[in-house]
Amino acid sequence: MEYKEECKRIIEAGLRLVHEKLITRSWGNISVRVDAQNMLITPSGRTYESLKPEEIVLMNYHTLTYEGKIKPSSEYHLHAEIYKQRKEAKAVIHTHQMNATTVAVARREVPPIIDDMVQIIGPSVRVSKYTLAGTKKFARYAVKALKGRQAALLANHGAVCIGRTLDEAFVVSEVLEKACKAFIEAEFLGGAQSVPKFSAVILHQVYLKKYSKLEEKNK
Repeated sequence: MEYKEECKRIIEAGLRLVHEKLITRSWGNISVRVDAQNMLITPSGRTYESLKPEEIVLMNYHTLTYEGKIKPSSEYHLHAEIYKQRKEAKAVIHTHQMNATTVAVARREVPPIIDDMVQIIGPSVRVSKYTLAGTKKFARYAVKALKGRQAALLANHGAVCIGRTLDEAFVVSEVLEKACKAFIEAEFLGGAQSVPKFSAVILHQVYLKKYSKLEEKNK
């Protein structure tokens, strides 16, 4: 089967998300860009525990056509739009993780409150404008909220995380949950205090251009 190893890695990532309680059952979806036209995306309504490599859907993210009879995730517009607009993105993870979803329900932007958040995600985490999930408008709003960021909150819905690799997208989802939990709890202590905006921007650029590349070399 073409892209068998990539399909296996998607399933492994899904199981890790379940284990870390970032998703439950089939609520959430993962995709990986495989070339300039196509992405592999998880199917609709399948649990990661039962998912097989041959059930991962190969889809053209420009034409939105796909191979086989298994339907892709209902959020395929979201994944496709990200790949069209963010050329560096190689993986997308959409979750309904608890703390991020709580902040998304409150429609609160997360300020730059933790060093690893600003390094890996960016100087803040924005909330996309609300609209029905699974639509083209939903995807456009998400991409707008993602500008200059590796993650965004989806109003009254959940979160979306991107990465230059699938591993990086997974780390983004973990850091996002940590930042949202800290933000929620800091509100009970009088409100979260931000690091300086200039410092946040510099930290993110250093991570993107230097630190993450050094980390990759040291593996």
